[in-house]
Amino acid sequence: MREKLLWGILVFLVIYMFIPWVLTRIFGIGVFRKGSVQREIAFTFDDGPDPKYTPLLLDLLKKHNVKATFFVVGQKAEHHPELIQRIHEDGHQIGIHNYIHASNWLMTPWTIKKEHLLRSADVIEAITGERPTYYRPPWGILNIWDFFLKKQYHIVFWSLMAHDWRSHVSKRKLENKLLRKITDGSVILLHDSGETFGADHDAPFYMLEALDHVLVDLKTRSFHCVRIDEMIHYQDRQTHKPLIQSLPKQLLVFSWMLWEQLFLKLFRIVAIDLENPLLKVRVREYTGSQTIMLDDGEQIFKGDHIAELHFDNRILFQLSANAASEVQLAIQIIRKMEIFMPQVNLLLQNDPLWHNVKGLYGISLIHRGSKKLGFSVIDLPKGFFSMTTQFYLKLLLSVLHPQGKKRLQSKPQLLVPKIIAISKKELMNRYLAQ
Repeated sequence: MREKLLWGILVFLVIYMFIPWVLTRIFGIGVFRKGSVQREIAFTFDDGPDPKYTPLLLDLLKKHNVKATFFVVGQKAEHHPELIQRIHEDGHQIGIHNYIHASNWLMTPWTIKKEHLLRSADVIEAITGERPTYYRPPWGILNIWDFFLKKQYHIVFWSLMAHDWRSHVSKRKLENKLLRKITDGSVILLHDSGETFGADHDAPFYMLEALDHVLVDLKTRSFHCVRIDEMIHYQDRQTHKPLIQSLPKQLLVFSWMLWEQLFLKLFRIVAIDLENPLLKVRVREYTGSQTIMLDDGEQIFKGDHIAELHFDNRILFQLSANAASEVQLAIQIIRKMEIFMPQVNLLLQNDPLWHNVKGLYGISLIHRGSKKLGFSVIDLPKGFFSMTTQFYLKLLLSVLHPQGKKRLQSKPQLLVPKIIAISKKELMNRYLAQ
């Protein structure tokens, strides 16, 4: 039971935190972080409004005739409506940076939506008359549910972080870094407040001094500063849509495969056949609270040794990419399993590690053909483990299946994870050693 709980927690953390971090921070999937127009850049300012530094910043931007985007903290906007009004009247864009500066990893999805996004949007709309639709989460941290926010908000990250929240960066270092790294399409992250955890209170002072010189230099180099909504609007009209759809899919698969390799090593899962590593196993004690009742009358109790089955998702993806249909994919998998079963039988009879194994065990969404191979198909007991397993496997299916999301939308009642298991006795009767 303890191992199952740990497994459930690990799956939850990977899905809720790690995968979104990889997709957004490494590959930029699901977020906007860089433009594509030559000599066009966007300055963005987080953590304000601040009664000391935001007015100075607005004066500076007006002096250089620059429009920018402010991702404001809702609570601060509520306390300083006059600053929000001035940002709006000066022609800058206003986005949301949560109601308080808190990490999305530490909050539930409904808390983020209701207490941070909706509340902040209400505050800003009441002041300006316009409802913000652009969002930057604090520290650029998203959880898996935040991807569903894309229907209502443009999620914006950055391509250049200047680390301007620390005083030791200094005016000269900050100025040199910005001038050296700003390129076509840069989205620059700066801060007009030093009150956030980890920031120095006087850091915006050095940022403002550096920015004054940077804006002069950028003008001589013919850079044009725009708001994020202007940058995205132009890019949407110019970008080839099929390329945008295919590239994120490729990057999503790549990041998933990295997680796959980590998972296999972490749990010491090995291939049945090194030359054909589609099917992998690990021998362990069954820790489930539910006794598994098999069709041949055998039972697997808590504490019994089992061989836990896993597919190599890299190979599964290759098979699915080359399959003409899901039926063809299913036939290929069944045929390969028919080859593996005699090999498993040999391990049961000859490998000392498998001596006490009572049967094979796995959990899968695709289980309808398993009965033909002698497996029993059993419902998972309802609970946290079942819920997280179903979410994980559906996410996996959306990545690996030839029809992706369409398969999830077609007959979703059939996409329920089931236990598939076969006893040692049944396996030996069906598959003679070769």
